[in-house]
Amino acid sequence: MLRRPHARTYTAAAGALLLFALPFYLDRFWLQAGLFAMAAAIGAIGINLLTGATGQLSMGHAFFLAVGAYAYCVFASDGGDGLTGFGLPTWLAVVLATLVAGVAGGLFSPIAGRLRGPYLGIATIALIFIGQHVLFNARDLTGGFNGRDVPPLSLFGLTFDDRELLVANVPFGSAEKLWYAGLVLLLGGALFARGVLRGRPGRAMNAVRDHRVAAGVIGVPVARYRAAVFVLSSMYAGLAGVLLALVFQRTVPDYYGITLSLEYLAMIVIGGLGSVSGAVVGAAFVSLLPQLLTRYSDALPLVSAPGTGGIAPGEASRYLYGAAIVAVVLFLPGGLVRLGAARRRFGRNPGEER
Repeated sequence: MLRRPHARTYTAAAGALLLFALPFYLDRFWLQAGLFAMAAAIGAIGINLLTGATGQLSMGHAFFLAVGAYAYCVFASDGGDGLTGFGLPTWLAVVLATLVAGVAGGLFSPIAGRLRGPYLGIATIALIFIGQHVLFNARDLTGGFNGRDVPPLSLFGLTFDDRELLVANVPFGSAEKLWYAGLVLLLGGALFARGVLRGRPGRAMNAVRDHRVAAGVIGVPVARYRAAVFVLSSMYAGLAGVLLALVFQRTVPDYYGITLSLEYLAMIVIGGLGSVSGAVVGAAFVSLLPQLLTRYSDALPLVSAPGTGGIAPGEASRYLYGAAIVAVVLFLPGGLVRLGAARRRFGRNPGEER
């Protein structure tokens, strides 16, 4: 007999339809906020594979975002601004930038394969300092302190820039066009990570996280898995960096500092360690909160607009998701993604079949 569609299928279909329709109704602020959340979610999935599923603490995630963002600029730019550029097709530049981030992770992977816990975290902090030094001083590649412009993505003859394109009498600018590109990248990254976690590699990664000695005894090549996951996490970060660069339309070195790496760790802790959906939820929470506080700073108590004194929205957002981390660790170790599961569990009738 044919099985009836599960309620979750209807929910997923309705959610997909809603996401598809949003560019026709939302203004630029909300679309850009959503794009920032999508880019953050891609990067958070990568670090969740490393930290949540494999137990490897990394403080250098921002370095690989910078590698992806600037590599895209180098590959896609034609050098007309006086900076190094190869003038490659932008879709190819996205692929190559993601691969370059993976190569950068591969160069560090021998260290990642042998260190664990706080020792790897301390080692990866060095990547941030190295990256900042290179970004500020390799001016031919990065533009130095001022950064460099990001060439717009062009795919199938469509350029994802601010030149308006009418779709059903709705003007589509760069944010509307990039919205669908971001959805495709996030969906592809989430499905791939979900397949990894649910398959044999995911079980091996969890074994390495829970007990590396026991994992080695049963035949899991611990160092090889740690190194491989570090490379995969770096590629996710590189792809997230490319999408962020396309949304910002300009890259600057100051953005890719230690604070950004800490925010990614906050995302996976708040959302849920070792879970793809947890990474997405945590990324949405951490990336959208400062933007919402900035948008509605006039209506919120104790929060003031940037530069006017008092608690700035960015500072207030850090207080709030810092408090969220403490609350999650103390009262909801599985993260925000577990709230739905807990609600379903406690909402069952006593006689309901499990």
